[in-house]
Amino acid sequence: MKGRLVLAISLILMMSCAKPPAAQTTTTIATAPESRVIFPDGFVVKVEVASDDPTRTQGLMYRDRLADDRGMIFIFPQSGTYAFWMKNCIISLDMIWLDEQRKIVHIAHDVPPCQTDDCPNYPPGASARYVLETAAGVAAKHKLKDGATLRFEGLDRVVVR
Repeated sequence: MKGRLVLAISLILMMSCAKPPAAQTTTTIATAPESRVIFPDGFVVKVEVASDDPTRTQGLMYRDRLADDRGMIFIFPQSGTYAFWMKNCIISLDMIWLDEQRKIVHIAHDVPPCQTDDCPNYPPGASARYVLETAAGVAAKHKLKDGATLRFEGLDRVVVR
């Protein structure tokens, strides 16, 4: 009996000290392996999804590298003119703005990182619903241009807030 009591108390203490499940945090970035953006030439970018304010704000800050076949897709609840900046980014990026039909409306190539408090904004000059960030040089390497349509896979069930 005494052994069971000690075991029960131990379990209660362990559970009370446990961290809350990751699903309860609001800044977790979705990384489902099926989330992909496909370029017109067939190149596939596996993307992390930023679909709420905390993940869109965090973006790719503090990353020290990004493989050519990786990126982040920012999904907004509605189309708008969303300017981006590179605060606390360590690597250069390409930023690709897309409209509701997933057509490219603007590309900012090789945007440099910014480690100061006074980072410049990069506005698209066009309404967009999505912004894809990739490693610098990926857009040029795959000859992306305004008007090209990108294909999304694994993003149809993303909840956008």
